[in-house]
Amino acid sequence: MVEELVTAGIAVVCAGGVYAAAAARVVKQYERGVVFRFGRLREGVRGPGLTLVVPFVDKLRKVNLQIVTMPVPAQDGITRDNVTVRVDAVIYFKVVDAPDALVQVEDYRFAVSQMAQTSLRSIIGKSDLDDLLSNREKLNQGLELMIDSPAIGWGVQIDRVEIKDVSLPETMKRSMARQAEADRERRARIINADAELQASKKLAEAAKEMSEQPAALQLRLLQTVVAVAAEKNSTLVLPFPVELLRFLERATPAEAARAVQTVSQAATAAVPAVPP
Repeated sequence: MVEELVTAGIAVVCAGGVYAAAAARVVKQYERGVVFRFGRLREGVRGPGLTLVVPFVDKLRKVNLQIVTMPVPAQDGITRDNVTVRVDAVIYFKVVDAPDALVQVEDYRFAVSQMAQTSLRSIIGKSDLDDLLSNREKLNQGLELMIDSPAIGWGVQIDRVEIKDVSLPETMKRSMARQAEADRERRARIINADAELQASKKLAEAAKEMSEQPAALQLRLLQTVVAVAAEKNSTLVLPFPVELLRFLERATPAEAARAVQTVSQAATAAVPAVPP
C-alpha cells in the first residue's frame, strides 16, 4: 500500500514536471508575449520573465519592442524639375502595440519596408533637385508622416526617417560643377570691381590733396625712384611729372636745359650706383 502511494506520488510529480516544462515560457526584457488560444487572441500582454500557458491549447508569440534600423533600397525617380536621381534612405521604427503588430498586418517589417519605398518615390516626384540636396530635414519630416500614417494601425511607431544619399547622373554633376565655377568667377569679378572702385576713390582723394600742394607730387616722385632703386635693378625708369613737361613747353631753351640738369642731379643723388 505504501509502495503504491509512493509510486503514485512520483507519477504525479513527474506529470507535474512535464506539464510545467511544456507550459513554461520565458519572455525577454525587450519582448512582449501575445497568447492565442485556439486561434483567438487572449486579452493582456505577457511581460518579461517566466510565464505559463496551457500546453497544446495556447500559442505564445513573442514580439520584439526594440528599435529596428531598416535600410530603404535606393529608388530611381524624376524630380519635379525633370532631373533623374537615385535616392536611398534609412528608417527607424519600433512596435508599440504587440497584438496589433501580429493581428492587423501579416508581416509588419515587410509592410513598413514597402511603404517606405513607395513614400520615398512619391517624395522624389514632389520635390525639386535643390530640395533634395539642401532641404533634407523638411523632406525627412514629410517622409516620416507619410509612413507613420498607415503604420499607426499596425501597432508600429516610426521614430525617424533619414535620406542617406542622392546620386546624380554624371552629366548633371558636370553641369553643376560648371555652374559653381561660373558663380565663383562672378563673385571674384564683383570683388575685383569693388576693390577698383574703392582704390579709384582713394586715388581721387590723394590727387585732390596733391593738387593743393605741388611739392607733394615731387616728394612722391622721389619716393618712387628710391623704392625702384632699392630692388637692385640695372634699369631705372624715371617718370617725369606733367608739370615739368608743361614748364618745358613754355620755357626758353636755356631754362629748359637748366631744368633738365636739375632733375638729373636729383635723380642721381636719390639713386645709388648700380654695379654693372
